[in-house]
Formats: sequence, structure tokens, C-alpha cells
Amino acid sequence: MNSTRAGWATLVTILVAAGLFGFATAQNYPTKQPVRLVVPFAPGGTTDLLARVISTKMNATLGQTVIVENKAGVGGAIGASEVAKARPDGYTLLMSSVSTMATNPAINPSTPYDPNTDFAHIINVAATPNVIAVHPTFAGKDYKSFAELLIKEPKAHSFASAGNGSVGHLLGELYKNAIKVQMTHIAYRGSGPALNDAVGGQVPIVIDNLPTALPFITEKRLIPIVVAAPRRLSQLPNVPTLTEVGLPAVNRMSFLGVSAPKGTPPEIVEKLNAAIKAALADPSVKERIESMGAIVVGGSAAEYQKQVRDELEIYLRAVKEQGLKPD
Repeated sequence: MNSTRAGWATLVTILVAAGLFGFATAQNYPTKQPVRLVVPFAPGGTTDLLARVISTKMNATLGQTVIVENKAGVGGAIGASEVAKARPDGYTLLMSSVSTMATNPAINPSTPYDPNTDFAHIINVAATPNVIAVHPTFAGKDYKSFAELLIKEPKAHSFASAGNGSVGHLLGELYKNAIKVQMTHIAYRGSGPALNDAVGGQVPIVIDNLPTALPFITEKRLIPIVVAAPRRLSQLPNVPTLTEVGLPAVNRMSFLGVSAPKGTPPEIVEKLNAAIKAALADPSVKERIESMGAIVVGGSAAEYQKQVRDELEIYLRAVKEQGLKPD
């Protein structure tokens, strides 16, 4: 009997000690390096650029090195899945996005993670406007003539996106449903190839994030028709928003944030949220993000968690209404 009690006492002591140790580790985080920030896309895209902008400032705030690692593939699912399965200790983070947390899971039932339950979402870093743009030879060069042409010839045109399940793809589907046309979707393996073919005239219309499309628009190799943004953009003051043209339900920006594996201690989530907010408050970081055509957001972990949940629901409805299937 005494040995049994002694055994239970030892077990309780171990469990308590483990809990206290875990609490102390969370309080002292980070105590080792590096902190990995996984970008689930290839280098050079909007997600990658934003990760590198904030990681430099996070180094100073956290007192440990934050390194960016690119783990591309399957519309971001490979990198996101790796982070979902990582230890929830704050040393493996994900540069999450509307693609990995909403549009791709909405169209792909086999996505190997649940955006709502497999992550502790930390912060919405920035929002990126989306743009519908056309090749300079396209007949409709402003929104009125563009929409009239699509309605007049509802099956005659096609649009490019960064891939099946990308935000450009699903935004195009929302747009098609809103104005009752049947444009053909052409899926590419990333924004770069989609934009290159649009610029080359192989496909007349492209829907993409503004930061990646803006250089081609600035060079007048693409003509912007309409943007998904809360207001007109300083970079494109003459281009209306989708709300202005009567389509508020389609007026959806892309979000880019930071997430951790589920089970990450709240103390670590709050420390990371504070560190990223400090980075976003730096004038040089804010200026760099805005120069890309993005909008600094910030906010709480709870707000980002809610946004992921709401956006996923919106795109799940779009997929169901349009009868979309994965490639």
C-alpha cells in the first residue's frame, strides 16, 4: 500500500513538474535559435517577400534569429501541412494566407489539415488587394466596356490564375457568378507563369494579387480593370473597386499572416503577436509593405482566427455554388 502511494506521489510530482517546466519554457520563449518561418510557396512571390520583410525586424524583437524557409508545392499544402505537424513550441511557424487557409482547402477536400483546428493563428500581417487585368489588345479597357463585352459574349473569354484553388481562381468564380458569364479558367503553376502568359497575349485576362501584377501594370504591359480593395488605391487612382461597380460580395482582398501548430501555448502566441506588431510599427517595414501594394493590418490572434474561419466559409459556399472540383 505504501509503495502504491509512493508511486502515485512520484507520478503526480513528475506531472506537476512537467507542467511547471512547460509554463516556464513558454514564459522564457524564445531560448534557442533559429525560429523557422515556413513560406509554403516559391521564393519571389508576395508571401515570400512579406515574410522576409517582417523576419528581419522580428530578429531584433525576439532576440533570436528568424529564418525564412520555402516549402512550395500543392498550392501551399506541403509547407502548411509540415507546420501543422510540427512541435507546438513556437520554433516552427507558417506564413499563412488566404490560399492555404481558405481557397485551396475549400476546393480540395483532401487537403491534409484543417485550417480551423490544426493551427493557432497568431496575426494577420497584411492584406493584399486583388486585381483583374487585361492584355493591352483586349477590347474592354475600362470596367464598363470590359463587363459589357463579357456579358455580350458570355462563353468567349478565358482568364488566368496562379492555379486551381488559388485566390485568383476563386475570385474569378465569384465574379463569373455575380455577372452571370462563363469565362474559362486557365490554371497555371504560380503567379509568374500566369502573368507571363497574360503579358504575352496567350490569355487575355488575369486575376492575381496586386503586388505581383503591379510591375506589369506600371510598365503598361497589363491594363488594370477593377480591384478588390476597401477603397481606391493610391497606385491605381483611376481604377474602381468591385464595390464601386456594384459587386461588394466579390470585393475580397487576400490576407497574409503568421500561424503556429495547434497547442502552441497562449503565452508564446501573445509574444509572437507582440513581436510582429512591433515589426509592423517600424516605419521602414510599413513603407516596404505598402510599396508592394499591400496594406498593413496587425490585430489580435482572436481576430485572425475568426478571419480564417469566415473566409473559409465564404469560399466553401463559392465552390458549392459553382460546382468546382480540384484538378
